[in-house]
Amino acid sequence: MADRSGLRWSPWNLLLLVPLLMLVTPWFNTREPVVFGMPFFYWSQFLWVPVGVICVLTVYLRTKNDGVPFPDADPDVDDLDEGARR
Repeated sequence: MADRSGLRWSPWNLLLLVPLLMLVTPWFNTREPVVFGMPFFYWSQFLWVPVGVICVLTVYLRTKNDGVPFPDADPDVDDLDEGARR
């Protein structure tokens, strides 16, 4: 029986750390450059929204089939019985 812990590791998961960079607000706490009258801090925070979406979508598409066990073509009846003793 396959181990189904639910957690899977992939190097693509490191891409999920990129959107967390927006939480380091001292890096972005400045007024210049101004875009459409908005200081840099505000429009840079808005810019992080599509960056985060792209990162999550990329990780999902790259890892959705990793480590998924293929079921047997003809499972044994004992494999289907949850109460079977081994």
